Amino acid sequence: MVQIITDSSTLYKPEEARALGFEAVPLCVNIGDFEGRDLLINMDDYYDRIKKGGIPKSSQPPIGDVVDIYEKYEGDEIINISMADGLSGTYQSACSAKEMLDDGSKVTVINSKTLCGPHRYMVEKAQQMKEAGCTAKEIITWLETIKEKSESFLIPQDFDFLRRGGRLTPVAAALGSVLKLKPIMTLTEDCMRLDKFAVKRTMKSAVDAIIAHLKTKNLDSRHILYISHADALEDAKKIYKQLKETFVDLEVKIMDLSPVFVAQGGPQCVAIQYIEK
Repeated sequence: MVQIITDSSTLYKPEEARALGFEAVPLCVNIGDFEGRDLLINMDDYYDRIKKGGIPKSSQPPIGDVVDIYEKYEGDEIINISMADGLSGTYQSACSAKEMLDDGSKVTVINSKTLCGPHRYMVEKAQQMKEAGCTAKEIITWLETIKEKSESFLIPQDFDFLRRGGRLTPVAAALGSVLKLKPIMTLTEDCMRLDKFAVKRTMKSAVDAIIAHLKTKNLDSRHILYISHADALEDAKKIYKQLKETFVDLEVKIMDLSPVFVAQGGPQCVAIQYIEK
């Protein structure tokens, strides 16, 4: 039997994932003297701590939790679909957990090379393929193909969150001097870090720049777009309208970012991502 495992980059809580037939191990987050697990803490309290000057930090799931999940499905073929390597230690931790098993040969760890919306879609589709009777090999082959057909863009409101996290290229880090503008970040080609895509004066012009790029990708009903935000619902709704005016037939979803991604992108940040179905 095939078992799908992932992490909270998919924005699924553990119980939500189990209800759908797979496992999602939450990452860790801390702010000041508070420590918790991704998606399992009170967001109002979390944002309040940030407003009071708290600096949130995130880390991969405890390796023991991952080992426990692997051992829970001993004898099954396990596919662990991890968030992008480089943006988190989650992928490396998943690989290390595999090495700690008596027999890790039936565990395959996939670097999704993405996060949040596209990552969520990859896991949902893998679970659907499993339920349709596909083999582990067939699911892995699809995952390795589709992970190259996605792009992500981030519009941060507080650039210091990204700079402190060390997930930027040197050029992108230099954008700290233009905080009054709207820097647009995108994943590097190897999906290990964030780099500058463009710098605009307003949120609307930033989104227009992303839309202009997306037009060159010929997005249509074969794709799905995600707008993820950190307590910026009004911005997300406006972006949704902008996107739908251009891509009328495209499926567009709005989602709330989890504490871990708020720690990385900062409050009020907005991400725009797509993946081929």
